[in-house]
Amino acid sequence: MQLVITPIGKIRCLYDETLDLHKLGKPSISRGSHVEPNEDGQWFADLSPVGGPQLGPFVSRSAALNAEVRWLEEHWLSSSND
Repeated sequence: MQLVITPIGKIRCLYDETLDLHKLGKPSISRGSHVEPNEDGQWFADLSPVGGPQLGPFVSRSAALNAEVRWLEEHWLSSSND
């Protein structure tokens, strides 16, 4: 798990259960994207909740999830935009 700590002490991360975030304070957890299939069974990662693009189509859900994580790590995690 990558933690990014801003100069004012705000912490950003992609949530997983590696670390109990409550030990760092009261977490505010929100969705960064939505990974959903279309009517043809193709998968898309919609990153609009963080101002990002729609990625896809992907043949499998796991491919869409991997693309979602890569995009969030490269474009959102280290971004100074809150």
